[in-house]
Amino acid sequence: MPSSDLVERRTAGAPLVYTIPAHRSFADALASGLIAAYGGDPLGLARGRILLPTNRAMRTVTEAFVRASGGGLVLPRLIPVGDPELDERIGGALDPAGGAVLPAATDPLERLLALATMVRGPDESAAEAMRLAADLARTLDQLTIAEIAPSQLVEAAADAPELALHWQKSLDRLRAIIDRWPAIEREQGRIGLAERRNRLLRATAERWRNAPPTGFTIAAGITTNAPAVAALLARVARLPDGAVVLPGLAMVTAMPDEEWEALGPDEANARGEPTHPQFHLKQLLDAIGVARGEVQVWRAGGRAASPAVRGRAVMHAMTAADFSEKWSALPPRERRLTGIRAAELADPASEAMTIAVALREALETPEQTAALVTPDRVLAARVSAILQRWGIEANDSAGRPLSQAAPGTLLLGILAAAAEGLAPVALLALLKHPLVGGEGDERRGWLDRVRGLDLALRGPRPAGGLAGLDEHFATKDEWQRAWAPLRASVVALDGLLDGSVTAATLAARLRECASELAGDAAWRGPAGRLAGELLAELEAAPAAAALPITASDAVPLLRQLLDERPVRPPYGGHQRIQIFGLLEARLQQADLMILGGMNEGVWPGEPRPDPWLAPRIRTNLGLPTLDFVTGLAAHDFASALGAPRVLLTRARRDGRSPTVASRLWLRLQAMTGGLARDHRLERLAAVIDSTPGPPQPVARPAPVPPVEARPKRIAVTDLDRLQADPFAFYAKAILRLRPLDPLDADHSAAWKGTAVHRILEEWQKEDDCDPVTLFGRAEALIAGDAIHPMLRALWQPRLIEAIKWVAGTEAKLQSEGRRPRAAEAKGETDLAGVTLYGKADRIDVLPGGGLGIVDYKTGKAPTRKAVDEGFALQLGLLGLIARAGGFVGVAGEPELHEYWSLAKHVEQFGKRSAPDDKIGATEFLDRAERQFAAAAAKWLTGTEPFIAKLNPAYAPYEDYDQLMRLEEWYGRE
Repeated sequence: MPSSDLVERRTAGAPLVYTIPAHRSFADALASGLIAAYGGDPLGLARGRILLPTNRAMRTVTEAFVRASGGGLVLPRLIPVGDPELDERIGGALDPAGGAVLPAATDPLERLLALATMVRGPDESAAEAMRLAADLARTLDQLTIAEIAPSQLVEAAADAPELALHWQKSLDRLRAIIDRWPAIEREQGRIGLAERRNRLLRATAERWRNAPPTGFTIAAGITTNAPAVAALLARVARLPDGAVVLPGLAMVTAMPDEEWEALGPDEANARGEPTHPQFHLKQLLDAIGVARGEVQVWRAGGRAASPAVRGRAVMHAMTAADFSEKWSALPPRERRLTGIRAAELADPASEAMTIAVALREALETPEQTAALVTPDRVLAARVSAILQRWGIEANDSAGRPLSQAAPGTLLLGILAAAAEGLAPVALLALLKHPLVGGEGDERRGWLDRVRGLDLALRGPRPAGGLAGLDEHFATKDEWQRAWAPLRASVVALDGLLDGSVTAATLAARLRECASELAGDAAWRGPAGRLAGELLAELEAAPAAAALPITASDAVPLLRQLLDERPVRPPYGGHQRIQIFGLLEARLQQADLMILGGMNEGVWPGEPRPDPWLAPRIRTNLGLPTLDFVTGLAAHDFASALGAPRVLLTRARRDGRSPTVASRLWLRLQAMTGGLARDHRLERLAAVIDSTPGPPQPVARPAPVPPVEARPKRIAVTDLDRLQADPFAFYAKAILRLRPLDPLDADHSAAWKGTAVHRILEEWQKEDDCDPVTLFGRAEALIAGDAIHPMLRALWQPRLIEAIKWVAGTEAKLQSEGRRPRAAEAKGETDLAGVTLYGKADRIDVLPGGGLGIVDYKTGKAPTRKAVDEGFALQLGLLGLIARAGGFVGVAGEPELHEYWSLAKHVEQFGKRSAPDDKIGATEFLDRAERQFAAAAAKWLTGTEPFIAKLNPAYAPYEDYDQLMRLEEWYGRE
């Protein structure tokens, strides 16, 4: 590197390593320093190259050069050597011209599918095999990156003879796979991505040793100590015009040598301190052969810097537990965290609102930038949604899984509907998907028809498959009209998972179904292209054709594949508001950094278990321990605290239970004696959606519609509701609101009652109440496809006992000369200025020629008290219709009114009760007429208000309780 204020001369062959302190913006300081050193020559920067850790770092450094230049310039060559996806472009950037041609890399998806086939046991599902294969692929990559030979596994196992049996089995399987897998790749003429990168990095380091490249070479922000990467960094540090620039290395002023050396690993502490934020940097310096004392501080600065004293205070807070007693001896200046504030909220929703308010407030200052950094993707999504309320489209660089994007949910919806046999919930969710049904007017017409299906599918689930739906919709003309134009789009779903299905054939069928349902919209945009690429890769992968899929496997397997493919937003979001995951936040800094989700298990996250290598084996092999990621998260945290202003947030509860503050949060609190709280933001977030003033609960509703708006027809079953809960009657009869049954509803008591009424009606109309045939009808009902096996087991004994009682009762009545006359008879009559109508379950002709009115009850019959007080008038009103000759083809005077209850009474099922047995049929009907006339005069032809829950003891139904806002006034008046 040329002589300048930025760099210092060094002796020939000595390494040159810099660090940019955490209180400076890494990318801006790097760009400013390189422009100062090489920007005098218009092509000075273009002759050099910068090795960076990830593709995201390339974008960050590019933006930093644009900010620092203030105009146009030719950038150095930016090379992402440590991309986590091991992208092919890494090889393209470092491959020496004219060098040995390396084999192509194995496609990651092809490898995953092949490994899943290898690890799948006879009783394992494809989804479980894919999960194990994903863990296996990570373990193989770790072994390859660490350059651990298969023979070392044997040695590591020999040093751990006390391994548990399950770990020994996993290790044996792993060794078998490692022995087979390279041969499989050689047959295909390929090598793994990790192996290919290792070879490229090793070859580049060797070539640069023999023939240093022209121009400068900077390795910036790379912190992995993988052998191949470390070898390249060691070579770069010793190039004539080369240097390594590390982020946030603690210098001796912030971390004394004693603490540095205690990080290990050494003979006394073979494991070291992997959870310390400086541990991985110490390992890297050891790997490239550089002592910490040889590292120099990068002199250039950049935007968004904080005081150096805060950086030292942060490092004091992160000190190892063995040295934390020094906190009490530190002077206040070395413990003060000026510019860092905290907000502790009640729940995740409040935390998201607080963060969004802070980001929105930052925009009030011209040119100020703000960023949220959090590993909690749910919190990030909440914040992004709140910002959209104010028209702010935040740049969420971590993206979101393809499974959450519209094309991904479409594919999952197709599989869910097919796997569940076109069950109502899954089918309607698919048909209502935003990509299905076209656009504009075509979409509106589609949704109108789908809503018709929605209404038709309310209640218990129909029989499965397309045939079951056809049979269900054929029962009503309006249902059939809604179903007919949609049926063609659903046909392919019925056989999607039939036959011998492999991952490849499933992908082909999915593509056809998605195109049939959504057309080109399924493959539009970044998410659509990703979904299309995934299906194309599955169709083309030989391993996918060898992986059989069952119906229960399909959805979880596809979800796993979709989860691994993030959809990252293109440029075009807000330029001053960013949302980062931990990986994306590295090398980033903003004027305001908000670190969200500061709870244990979130930041730092729980270490991901390795099902293939026991912790003891990993230690023997020299692999990073599982809690190594905790140290990386701590370094990310310490680096983010270097912004000019920092806000830390956490929620005291998550969706299930109280939370524990992050160990990083607690360290800051312990050292400082308590973080400064931002109560202003907390209060603002709490009131932003609240209504000013004290709460104003509503009064008990009592609407008074005009007389002409009141109904002049009333069903016999509605009078009880009118008197007990007039508001409920008002909502049903005047507002015409009807409660909808849930989709896929359980077989409720109402459904059972309707089913029993139906078989009794058919028994009377078709079999003339022959007691012998009734059992066959009941057994056919129980055996039907619509009956769930659990319901069948629980209900069948009770139903058969009740039916036995009905048959016995019928035989007895017929022997006494009583004959059935009508079943489910409809009738009406004019009474008290309104039309009264209803349906009698059964009308019998008594031996003397009079009529007996029977009402079936599958539950308990109304009490005599309810009948006497006028809150169970159904039988009496039906009798009034019969007395007036309102039932067609039925003539005679009602002489008997009976309830036939099929519920269990003491030791038997079934009971007859006659509410008119004490006062006689004539008085019973006269009383019913008086009670009806009084009610009609008040609410139907009069001006009485429809008061909610007027007689709550006789108003057990809750259909309209939410509409009347019952909880706000009930018990308060």
